[in-house]
Amino acid sequence: MQKVLFTTSILMHPPVGGPFLRIENTIKALNKISELHVISRVSVDNAGGQIAMNFYKNHSFKFLIIPSKLICKSYFFLLLRFFIICFLRSYNLFIKICLLKNINEFINTVSYADKTLQSQISDADFIIKYADINTIKIIWFGFGNISFDLMSEIKIKAPYLKLVCDTDSVWSRFILRELDVEKDAQRIKKIKEIGHAKEFEEREWMKFVDVTTAVSEVDAEYYRSIASDKTKVKLFSNVIDLSMYNKSQTPQPTNDFKKPCIYLAGTFGHYHSPMDTAARWVVDEILPVVRKVIPDIHFYIVGNNSDVSLSYIEDPGITKTGKLESVLPYLCHADVALVPLKFESGTRFKILEAGACEIPIVSTTLGAEGIPVTNNKDILIADTSLEFAEAIIKLIQNKVFAKEIALNCKKLIEKKYSIDCLVEEGKEILKYLAL
Repeated sequence: MQKVLFTTSILMHPPVGGPFLRIENTIKALNKISELHVISRVSVDNAGGQIAMNFYKNHSFKFLIIPSKLICKSYFFLLLRFFIICFLRSYNLFIKICLLKNINEFINTVSYADKTLQSQISDADFIIKYADINTIKIIWFGFGNISFDLMSEIKIKAPYLKLVCDTDSVWSRFILRELDVEKDAQRIKKIKEIGHAKEFEEREWMKFVDVTTAVSEVDAEYYRSIASDKTKVKLFSNVIDLSMYNKSQTPQPTNDFKKPCIYLAGTFGHYHSPMDTAARWVVDEILPVVRKVIPDIHFYIVGNNSDVSLSYIEDPGITKTGKLESVLPYLCHADVALVPLKFESGTRFKILEAGACEIPIVSTTLGAEGIPVTNNKDILIADTSLEFAEAIIKLIQNKVFAKEIALNCKKLIEKKYSIDCLVEEGKEILKYLAL
């Protein structure tokens, strides 16, 4: 079995949103097909505490936090760390001890290190040394498209290592697509600067990484267009763990849950984000049309920062939940799930999760990008405010039709977007790297 070192700057359990779902399901899949060593570049607290640590240890051969993200939990351990570092005056000796195969036991013994560790070894050096000591040849970067500097440094220092840049989307496309909806000249200029800088990074990493993953054929076509060797672009899809959406284990709705209702989930945060823009479109242009036919419709906006970012919306028919440990108490009881995105990139967990829960979906064309859904068969596609509102009304009023397309979508998700499907794609990547 091949050894893989997986490292990521995005990690949280339970996963609260698409990015965290991708990382968690990637770890689950890779753990089935490799001796998986996970180095988190996220602190214990930010990853979800000890519950998260236990979860990831159970889904990997070895799991550890990179030293630069370790935090001392008490003065006792801070003092203990001070004496240990003083004793280990030799830099090389320090490295050797920190990188023993039982590094987790060592770190647990001295608790979580204080910030003095950051000056001892860089993230790149730590990863390289760990890989060397554990005879690992493959470094897999979760969300590699936001880890350009780290990938570059490791490739320069250890050109013999094989690097996988795992992407969740085409980030330059994610950024530049906002130009289609932006009118402010200053912001347009800023979007272009950031987007073109990301395009430069994408072209550069394609020159030195051994594999770039894409979540769909749409993204893969882009990466192949800038690759000198197109065989280095491999599919590694966004998927869901279907066992987490078992209908027999459907959680109860909240006590004050209102129906009929529509549901929008995502990560919110600032006025110009894709999700904030989508939510405003529904509130300002789509919901008023729906209310003319279904006046008691309730709109649930679910996800991190929704309660803060959209706090200005004061409407008794709209609930903004903020961050939830699980979206299922809302999603499983919604009448319609919405994917009203005007700019984005990648494939949407919103569709995968709603499909798995047999909730009918209305999406824009872009919102469904990369997923082989068919309008009026397993989803409804609408790109104007009126069309979107009419699609919502149709699904709420025609329960038989809504159930039919929801079931068709579930079958599609089960066939193409399970952990088992990701395992097969992962096997192909590891087979390619072994050549």
